[in-house]
Amino acid sequence: MIDIHCHILPDIDDGPKTFDESVAMARIAAEDGIAAIVATPHLNEKLYDSVEISRRVSWLNHLLRTQNIPVSIMRGADVSVVFRPEQVQDFTINDTSYILVEFPHTHLPKNADEILFQFVVNGYKPIITHPERNPSISANPHLLTQLLGDNMYVQITAGSVTGEFGKDAQRCAEHLLRAGVVDIIATDAHSTTYRKPRLAAGMQAAAAIVGEDRAKRMVFGSPMKIISGLDL
Repeated sequence: MIDIHCHILPDIDDGPKTFDESVAMARIAAEDGIAAIVATPHLNEKLYDSVEISRRVSWLNHLLRTQNIPVSIMRGADVSVVFRPEQVQDFTINDTSYILVEFPHTHLPKNADEILFQFVVNGYKPIITHPERNPSISANPHLLTQLLGDNMYVQITAGSVTGEFGKDAQRCAEHLLRAGVVDIIATDAHSTTYRKPRLAAGMQAAAAIVGEDRAKRMVFGSPMKIISGLDL
């Protein structure tokens, strides 16, 4: 499996504090069957130095190789819509045109459609992160489906499908799966304890709703195309 949304880099956001914790997260991921992770630190209050993110990714890959943990780390970011598309060109997934786009946790902005459109016309393929956990969308999933157009994609959280984020997020995730608008399932992991990098249970829960082939595509085929820069 491939996890395209994971806060695994240390001391940069609300994820792990040390490289030892990052390694421990990767070990959990490997045990769950995850072979590749896109490191996606939050970009919400400031733009980090993309070179520094690359340096941490490289060092973490080195540590994983020396400890024989079979997980590879790639660079990305969890990009808040407070930033304009031209500000975040260095924060796409594995240097492709795909980029994680995060709306506020409190609501869906009235200009959400224009925000996504601007990403697309600037050459990006925005992936909306965990919309099922947005209170506006969980109350009215149609708000999400009416936003979507060409080269716009949806990523839900594995823990939402299994109920770890509460009943509202679970119901919304299930609705979006049934509606056929979910492209990717990811962990959005932050630690080794309360939000772990595990995908298998979420995939299995999704399979009970959409079937095994479609659920596997959300953690295997589609993420592989994304990190390779191929069309979904």
